Amino acid sequence: MQAFNLPLNAVSFGQISTSIIRYLFEKNKDIYLFPIGNIDLSSTNLSNKDFDSWLTKGIMNAMENYNKKCPIFKLWHLNGSLESFSDCQTLLSFYELNKPTIPEVNIIKNNNKVYFTSQYTVDIFKAYGASNVDYLPLFFDKYNFFNKEKTYFDDGRITFNLTGKLEKRKHHLKIIKAWAKKFGNNSKYFLQCSLFNPFLKPEDQNRLIASALEGKMYFNIQFLNWMQSNDTYNDYLNSASIIIGMSGGEGWGLPEFHSTAIGKHAVILNAHGYKSWANKENSVLVNPNGQMIDAEDGIFFRKNMPYNQGEIFDFNEDDFISGCEEVIKRVEKNKLNEAGLKLQKDFSIDYFMDNLGKL
Repeated sequence: MQAFNLPLNAVSFGQISTSIIRYLFEKNKDIYLFPIGNIDLSSTNLSNKDFDSWLTKGIMNAMENYNKKCPIFKLWHLNGSLESFSDCQTLLSFYELNKPTIPEVNIIKNNNKVYFTSQYTVDIFKAYGASNVDYLPLFFDKYNFFNKEKTYFDDGRITFNLTGKLEKRKHHLKIIKAWAKKFGNNSKYFLQCSLFNPFLKPEDQNRLIASALEGKMYFNIQFLNWMQSNDTYNDYLNSASIIIGMSGGEGWGLPEFHSTAIGKHAVILNAHGYKSWANKENSVLVNPNGQMIDAEDGIFFRKNMPYNQGEIFDFNEDDFISGCEEVIKRVEKNKLNEAGLKLQKDFSIDYFMDNLGKL
C-alpha cells in the first residue's frame, strides 16, 4: 500500500495533489493518506459520497496502520520537507531561483529522492552537491481544463491573459507597463489580468498596479477578482487568444501550460521550468537578456534567510513586445494553437503516476 503526504486545497500545490488523489480513487487504490493542512476541495467537482468515503478510509488507514518502514510520497515546499512520516521519503517540490542555501541542500539530502519539474533546477542542485535529485514533468489536468470552443467577444479583438500571484518574480508589473505602452487604449487588443495575491493587502496591490500604469487609465486592461472554482478559471483561460508567460523563475507554470495545452497561443520566456514544455512550435519564445536580477522583494524572497535566496531571469522590453507582435500574427493565421494541443498527450497523468508507482 502506498503512502502520501499531500496538501488538498485550491492553490497550485493543492491542485496537483487533488489530481493525484483523483487518479488513485479512480484506480480504486487503497492508500495511506496524511493531508497537509485543512482539506478544501471546493474548487473542484470531485467530492461525492463514494469519494469522501474513500478519502476518509485512506486517512484512517494512515492513523491506524501506518509504520515508518513504509515509503511515502510527499508534495510540498522545501521549507517543511525535512519532516517526514517515513524513513524513506520521496519528495516532489518546486524551486524558482539559482542559489540553494545550505538548509535547502540539507533537506534534499535527507530525503531518499527529490523530484523537480524543471531540469534547470535539477542541474542547479546537482551543482550544489545534491545527487539524489531528478526531473519529473507535471501533467495536463484533463478533468478541469479543456477547450470550450466558445466565442467570448464578437468585435474581433485579440485578448491576452496574464496570470499568477502578483509578485516581482513573475515580472507582472514590468509586463503590464510594457504592454500598456504598446497596446494601451487600442481597441484591437485587450489584456485580462488575474493577479490576485492573498498575501498582499488590496490597497497595496492597487498601488503597485497604478504605479506600473503611471497613473493612467486604459479601457482595454482589466484586473479580475479571485476565481474560486476551476470551472470559472477554465472559462477565464478560454476567453483569451494569448497567454503571457514571462516569469523570471518558475518550476513549471501551470496556468501558462494549461492555456497552451487547450489551444491558446503563447509568448513565453525561454528559461527555467518553462523549457520543460514550451518550444518554438507551441509558443513564441523570448530569450532572456543574459542578466540575472536579485529576487529579493521583501515578501516572498528576503535577504539573509535560510530559504529562497538567489536570482531570477530578466528580459528586454523590446524583445517582449516583438514576441507579442509575433504571437498576434499566429493568432491571425489560426486562432487555434494546434501544436499546443499536443501537450495534453505528451504530458499525461498516466506517465506521471507510472513514475510514482516505481517508488
